[in-house]
Amino acid sequence: MFEALGGDVLTVPATGSAVLRAGGDWRPSGTPGFWVKPLVEDAEAGVRTWLMKSDPGASSTLHSHDEIEQIFVMEGTFSDAEGSYGPGDFIVRAVGAQHLTSCTDGSLSLVIYSSDARSRA
Repeated sequence: MFEALGGDVLTVPATGSAVLRAGGDWRPSGTPGFWVKPLVEDAEAGVRTWLMKSDPGASSTLHSHDEIEQIFVMEGTFSDAEGSYGPGDFIVRAVGAQHLTSCTDGSLSLVIYSSDARSRA
């Protein structure tokens, strides 16, 4: 059974399932040209799931995350120092992996950030 939690961002339910219908609005990511639509944000569960889109020509500076970053490219293309990625490509980055992103034509991706349980052991 699905539980509609309301609002425009879900947390991981204690039991059962939750559903977000139609998602929320696109929000600035903090980096010009990159937009996010948060789907799940749950610090206690150690997970964030976002849709992320980039404007054509957008680029980020070199940065890293304190979480594992998983990216599934849905539309368009983006590139980093390791290669270029398009629809269907999947990238996973370790905690602290330095990277930058550039999007010549723009892109849409599903991005999942999660804590690394190995670091808590």
